[in-house]
Amino acid sequence: MLNFDFYNPTHILFGKGRIADIHQAIPADAKVLLLYGGGSIKQNGVFDQVIAALGNRSITEFAGIEPNPSYETLMKAVDVIKQGNIDFLLAVGGGSVIDGTKFIAAAALFEGGDPWAIMEKHGRNVTKALPFGSILTLPATGSEMNDGGVVTRQSIKAKLAFSSRHCFPKFSVLDPTTTYTLPVRQIGNGAVDAFVHVMEQYLTYPVNSPVQDRFAEGLLKTLIEEGPKALANPEDYDVRANLMWCATMALNGLISTGVPQDWATHMIGHELTALHGIDHAQTLAIVLPSMLRVRKEGKRAKLLQFAERVWDIREGSEDSRVDSAISRMQDYFEQMGVKTRLSDYKLGADDISPIIAALESHRMLTIGEKRDVTLDVSRQVLELSL
Repeated sequence: MLNFDFYNPTHILFGKGRIADIHQAIPADAKVLLLYGGGSIKQNGVFDQVIAALGNRSITEFAGIEPNPSYETLMKAVDVIKQGNIDFLLAVGGGSVIDGTKFIAAAALFEGGDPWAIMEKHGRNVTKALPFGSILTLPATGSEMNDGGVVTRQSIKAKLAFSSRHCFPKFSVLDPTTTYTLPVRQIGNGAVDAFVHVMEQYLTYPVNSPVQDRFAEGLLKTLIEEGPKALANPEDYDVRANLMWCATMALNGLISTGVPQDWATHMIGHELTALHGIDHAQTLAIVLPSMLRVRKEGKRAKLLQFAERVWDIREGSEDSRVDSAISRMQDYFEQMGVKTRLSDYKLGADDISPIIAALESHRMLTIGEKRDVTLDVSRQVLELSL
């Protein structure tokens, strides 16, 4: 096992009716900026619960944070904060709203010039941030219990990630009932997103870390079992609770302790989103199967473990077990309604070179846990994904 630091101060309020408890977690005299996306929280009753829980606190609303939060929109929220002397942020929505709120919290107090520098330095230059909490309505990214986020700058077609210990939510509310009205597409995306998050931390190479491995394998098996149930029975509380907690545990730092991490699939996926607007989870479902096939020699030991422990594949040659495990994973993505080929999104061979050029411009020249995913390897992965 590798050396590690583990730090996670986020207070989780889990279960039905927990939105009401935020009044205990936010200072009574706080000036609150309430941030959300397209407004679905006003149709499903979440907004009314939040307003009731905030009571007499000063509340300013900021709506319209996109599914891939844009720098341009987020900077408008920063202006609102400065004009209104806002001192507490409350994100209500999915990972994009929470990611965006993390950036806003840091940018509002940033003293290093253009806040886009936060993204260019991947958060290393963040020294403070406004306090914020979150109310999760779309389990997928794990942003509700980590310190990272992803922001897109539309003007330059760049999608970058950042993290900072100053950007952990003070608290996050996870009420599974808030997810009952999610569209099928978002249910599938959420399960796939969580699955790939686990894989980026698990499917690397062995470092004798059985605790982390078995945590990761348990999360993967739970997602495989519970994901289809969520599609079939959208208001099954126990299923939704299990999926919600899986997504949180997939990226709260626990399973990444002491193990190498990959994230090459995410780096390529970010470029697909920035250039073509494909949903984040869809990009992961496109890239990961091919990524594992192209790199199966370097990942052979963990792929065989994945085949045996997650898919119960124990018979046949090593190659056949590896191939079967990857195919079973790809079938699961399809079962969740998430297509796994570039052609499914009307992209072809001519679209690959611009993606490679974007990776090069963002200095993604050698990525992956061994820094051996060169631009040539990324091209092979994309070609295999056609």
